[in-house]
Amino acid sequence: MNNLLKNSFILIIYCWLYIPIIILITNSFNKSRFGINWEEFSFKWYTVLANNSSLIEATKYSLIIGIISATIATIIGLITAIVIYYQNNCFKSFITTMLFIIIISPDIVMAISLLLFFTLFNISLGFWSLLFSHITFSLPFTTITIYSRLNGFDNKILEAAKDLGANIIIIIYKIIIPIAIPGIIAGWLLSFTLSIDDVVISFFVSSPQFEVLPIKIFSMVKLGISPEINALGTILLSTTIILAGISQLLLYKKGILNE
Repeated sequence: MNNLLKNSFILIIYCWLYIPIIILITNSFNKSRFGINWEEFSFKWYTVLANNSSLIEATKYSLIIGIISATIATIIGLITAIVIYYQNNCFKSFITTMLFIIIISPDIVMAISLLLFFTLFNISLGFWSLLFSHITFSLPFTTITIYSRLNGFDNKILEAAKDLGANIIIIIYKIIIPIAIPGIIAGWLLSFTLSIDDVVISFFVSSPQFEVLPIKIFSMVKLGISPEINALGTILLSTTIILAGISQLLLYKKGILNE
């Protein structure tokens, strides 16, 4: 009886999470514009999306910002995580506290702070302001993700490497980075997702000449949900699933998931 209740509760939670996504995917293939009633299976809205140059341009800008910011945030996060891992004093506590402050800070506070920063130093809003902002709010997540992976393996491996004459560069390149690969991939994917998803901070630090996808969609839905947004959402979801699948496959082939 207890197992039945637990399984039913889990099923309800998963339905609550995924039914809206299923509705979005279904409506992307529905010929009806309003999606209330099923009219006919069609790729009409994907064709409309392909001809919507402004939406395609916003998607291109978002992908560029997302890929670059995720890569830079992951590199800096890896370095920061290694530094934190080697520290056993108040400096470690200070850094981790500062990272968690950024994580739990409301987006509106981050957005206003970054806008004031760019205004103070006379930095024009656009590509560079967006890139810097996305790196800033993604960095704590990548650092914590990678550090969690590093904190989970036996420290005696490093001591053995030192006893065998390995210096810090060899230890990082041959031991730490291979062990941290799952955290690096997870941090990159998380950072990329946060970048693609962000609305509040991007709204404050972007310009009309460089409009990213979340801002574009936000402005479009004010006039009603357009069916090509359903098609775009389906494509983005499919891309996310493919990236996650590829990462899992690579980790499986390296035997990391079997640990």
